[in-house]
Amino acid sequence: MPLVTSKEILQTALANHFAIGAFNANNMEQIQGIIEAAQEERSPVILQVSQGAIRYAGLEFAAAMVRTAASLVDVPVVLHLDHGYDFEQNVQCLRAGFTSLMYDGSKKSFDDNVAMTRKIVEIAHIAGIPVESELGRVAQSTDKLTHEQVCALMTDPQEAKRFVELTGADSLAVACGSVHAMQAQAAELDIARIKAIHEQIPGTPLVLHGSSGVKTDSFMAAIDFGISKINVATYLNQAFTRGMREALAKYPDEVDPRKFLTQSREYVKEAVREKIRLFRSANTIDASGGFRSPSKQYRSADIGAAE
Repeated sequence: MPLVTSKEILQTALANHFAIGAFNANNMEQIQGIIEAAQEERSPVILQVSQGAIRYAGLEFAAAMVRTAASLVDVPVVLHLDHGYDFEQNVQCLRAGFTSLMYDGSKKSFDDNVAMTRKIVEIAHIAGIPVESELGRVAQSTDKLTHEQVCALMTDPQEAKRFVELTGADSLAVACGSVHAMQAQAAELDIARIKAIHEQIPGTPLVLHGSSGVKTDSFMAAIDFGISKINVATYLNQAFTRGMREALAKYPDEVDPRKFLTQSREYVKEAVREKIRLFRSANTIDASGGFRSPSKQYRSADIGAAE
């Protein structure tokens, strides 16, 4: 089906206490694995193109792969810019057919972040495209910050309310204890902070970045308090490279790379399936490609059930 915007699916997720997985689209095999898992699980999905993917594959090429993959399935697929750092790139993505944008001004002052976010929101909304923004800063694992330093970067609930009012952003990425590129699941989210932010902006879907290192129990509580989009990157890269290493070890004399990449694709697919079920978005899409009846509550008991 054609690409959809993130606005409707995130609002539906927010209202029904599940989250949409936003998976990084780095190459063809990863995109195929993500799309196949979403189709089989009857889940909406966000494929996001990061700065690294743009440097690796090129903006137009990455976007074209996602569009092609979306055309082959009947579940909602969003093409999202992950961590856009300037106005020009957001406009380029708008022209390239992205159906969801992001401006990350988290390293700027509050006022500068507001000014640029509002500028991007204004032009994107003319084209009917939603914008994710970020307030507070999610640290990188390479920053080697202490727990106290990570806490100092977290999103302030009162500032979040003012930020959304001033910018008109459609969703807000919040810093609440996760760390980018963690390779072990050891992070605990500040659930009280997430709840406080949600209470200030109850109609705004919240976004969790750096999820690969977050403990499972934290996900469950965070989704109940407004986390509606969860970014997954490192976890998929780990699955992809694990599949590659195992295939290379099993077939040391094989020279056809497709033999190795096929296993990597399957490992990514199963990693995505696991996250879709964890985020409670499995079986939320009916046979026509739309959301199941709003009266149907998406409970944990529904996860993995046959359509």
